Amino acid sequence: ILQAPGEIEAEFAELGFERVLKGFLTYRNPGPLLLLKGKYFGQPDTPISLPPNWLSEEDVKYYISQYEKKGFTGGLNYYRNIDLNWELTAPWTGSQVKVPVKFIVGDQDLTYNAPGTKDYIHKGGLKRDVPFLEEVVVMEGVAHFLHEEKPDEINKHIHDFFQKF
Repeated sequence: ILQAPGEIEAEFAELGFERVLKGFLTYRNPGPLLLLKGKYFGQPDTPISLPPNWLSEEDVKYYISQYEKKGFTGGLNYYRNIDLNWELTAPWTGSQVKVPVKFIVGDQDLTYNAPGTKDYIHKGGLKRDVPFLEEVVVMEGVAHFLHEEKPDEINKHIHDFFQKF
């Protein structure tokens, strides 16, 4: 459904930018995000409540105003182009990131809970590919937008990491 330009955009438009954005921004299921045709984020008339303390209705209204101008096509094109991205980055397959790194992820982030990701991060795969990995931080109760959900904690992690240099 993501591959055919216009198809999912039309479905999102039918649901409304507010429902779609709230659905993405408040997604708390650590399982994979399944976008089943016609069943995005529950029934269309079921309200989606915002998480407390990190995303206001004013924030959502601003995001809606921006997406209403351009839609979701730009973001969706990343996924439509994934095969070409793999081809273009093929020369760097197996390359290592050789700078100091602190990796921070939320335990409710769907990417952290994708099959094989936890093993890769915690059983040596990430350290193999990022040999100067200094620390992995898994923040509890936090999903994909951890910098918005826990800004003070994220700022402290970044500040403390940079203090080493």
